[in-house]
Amino acid sequence: MLHLTKLAVGVRDIEQLRDWQAQRLRTDPPLRHRTRNFPRRRPEILDGGSLYWVISGSMLARQRILDIIEDQREDQTPCTSFVLDPALVPLVGRPIRPFQGWRYLDPDDAPADLGGLDAVVGLDGLPPALRQELRALCLI
Repeated sequence: MLHLTKLAVGVRDIEQLRDWQAQRLRTDPPLRHRTRNFPRRRPEILDGGSLYWVISGSMLARQRILDIIEDQREDQTPCTSFVLDPALVPLVGRPIRPFQGWRYLDPDDAPADLGGLDAVVGLDGLPPALRQELRALCLI
């Protein structure tokens, strides 16, 4: 299994990414993210891999990659599409430097799912901006 990381450019928080993707899913299913380059390690990614989203400088969410296909943009330019599971899984979070395109991510280096941690320690009651700042400071 192998994962990918990608910057969520222009996205403030997980809620905004969720809203944007819900709109895209309604207007142009299936949910996919288009990119220029096709990953050479496709079989490893499709063996349970996820797309890890970097939001405002921290790796904060992931989505399972269901398929990787050759596609076309609206202007007929060829591209690659990552077909994604609509479920966004919040992560414990980890700061990461900006980069272009996508990068491979070894499962051993991937941050843990937040899971029930929010509810256990009361983090789900904090405003999203405050949670984001605390994650950026590696306090949660």
